[in-house]
Amino acid sequence: MTSASQGHAPEPSGQSLAGRVAVVTGGGRGLGRAIALALAEAGADVAVAARSKEEIEHVAFEVEERGQQSLAMPTDVTDEGAVDQLFERTLGELGGLDVLVNNSGVIHVASILETSPEEWDRVVETNLRGTFLCMRAAGGRFAEQGSGKVINVASNMAFMGRPQVSVYSSSKAAVVVLTRTAAVEWARFGVQVNAVAPGYIETDMNAELRKNKELYSKVVGQIPARRMAQSAEIGPLVVYLASSASDFMTGETIVFDGGEVAR
Repeated sequence: MTSASQGHAPEPSGQSLAGRVAVVTGGGRGLGRAIALALAEAGADVAVAARSKEEIEHVAFEVEERGQQSLAMPTDVTDEGAVDQLFERTLGELGGLDVLVNNSGVIHVASILETSPEEWDRVVETNLRGTFLCMRAAGGRFAEQGSGKVINVASNMAFMGRPQVSVYSSSKAAVVVLTRTAAVEWARFGVQVNAVAPGYIETDMNAELRKNKELYSKVVGQIPARRMAQSAEIGPLVVYLASSASDFMTGETIVFDGGEVAR
């Protein structure tokens, strides 16, 4: 492994991602799709990973419509072998690896007493183990080349004591700490590791909630901005964290929630 001062490749200026290759997990829909398309619009080639082959193939097509190369890779991020194959194919077919966005995640809504050990393990496996496996697989490559960007998708619930989401919140809080730890360990390699912590964003995950006018009104009433975000709104933030514009920023978690945590 080399330090950042040895063989550090020149990077595009500003927030252009021209010539870079990104991997986006959980990229088949919602937030992941929006992130993959934002990265493509900024000039990156994108490997789109998720369990649903049909969904990621559609997003890969959308990436290519934007003039970039893409790879649709069905992947279970909890499976070490599948994760290794994702990065091997990305390197082989897209010719490099510069950005990793860990977006794969699941949620379980229940009180602590109603959460089974099996449900706890299922959420932690995806949200935390999956993030760890992808970071470890990409981190070696980043260290060798003396550059790389990791953007982990946490949640604003990592900073709140909200009922019914104990395992989800715990797993996302762990992602925040993992982000800080990796940032400290990998800074000497020229690698930046940051996280975004979204609040409510209009996606398939909360479609039923939005149909319930009373519940929707209650949820939005807790957000100072008085609305949920559109998924595309997070794209420019992720592009910034993936670009050379953020080269001196590492170990940070940016809350993106319309002021919900701040209130």
